[in-house]
Amino acid sequence: MQNFNLHTHSIYSDGKSQPREIVEEAIRQGLTTLGFSEHSPLPFDNNFSVKSADMPRYVEEIAQLKEEFKDRIDIYCALEADYLTDVSEPFAVTKEKYHLDYLIGGVHLVVNPAFRQAQRPSPVEVPEPVEGPTLTSDEIWFIDGPKWEVYDEGLQKFFDGDIRRAVRRFFEQSNEMIENEQFDVIAHFDKIKMHNRDRYFHEDEPWYRKLAMETLDLIREKGLVMEINTRGIYKKRYNGFYPSPWLMEEACKMGVPAIISADAHHFSEITLEFAAAEEALKKAGYRSVVNFKDGQWFEVPLA
Repeated sequence: MQNFNLHTHSIYSDGKSQPREIVEEAIRQGLTTLGFSEHSPLPFDNNFSVKSADMPRYVEEIAQLKEEFKDRIDIYCALEADYLTDVSEPFAVTKEKYHLDYLIGGVHLVVNPAFRQAQRPSPVEVPEPVEGPTLTSDEIWFIDGPKWEVYDEGLQKFFDGDIRRAVRRFFEQSNEMIENEQFDVIAHFDKIKMHNRDRYFHEDEPWYRKLAMETLDLIREKGLVMEINTRGIYKKRYNGFYPSPWLMEEACKMGVPAIISADAHHFSEITLEFAAAEEALKKAGYRSVVNFKDGQWFEVPLA
């Protein structure tokens, strides 16, 4: 079974465990590599991302653990960078500022289309982040988290219940991230399905498959690593992986590299459902996954 996890959250963002607890459990389970990837700072109050003021302390603590346990496990410091159209800091700026090892890019918050029409300069086009209007929690559709009711409320509030328009906006925002930002791994790129629960659409509908495939093609074009995220299963929020097996098969045909991630928020979760994810990847045609060491991604054969 894969003996590394590069998508891990601690108390610095929305995790429930201290970094040291996670490292000690990783060593107990025989992991060779552990990457911390807190949710990146965001320009509005929330209860899930690391605070900008805490970033130096986060980076310092992971560096201390890396040195302390260097003979037992490779430890890396990263972020799961949230992309919000015209709002989030450019990923490259964040990575350089904190000397991070790698970045995972993801969309958890879909920007309200009305806000997007503000026509202010994009942070990508200027050397420093732009000062200007920032989002509040009332201006975004939160597609993640434990409550499907939040998903439903946002769908009605921002998209008048039009699921096709809402899903299209999620994939559009994901595509903007892939095209405009610099990062290594794309997180749960079809997570828009999680709270859908087959109520609003089905994955075999042509319009949905077209949108997902357009994003997958961009993932291939940009040479990103595709995460196979197991969290939906062990948290019982979804009955499968992100992405779905049919997308794994298409990604394999395209030659998109894959990595299995627990998206752990507690030390007990760091390898949950890894064996099942390996079987799903092999069934999709994969013969290897990728790991990270000293700034390089390399292939590891699936058993």
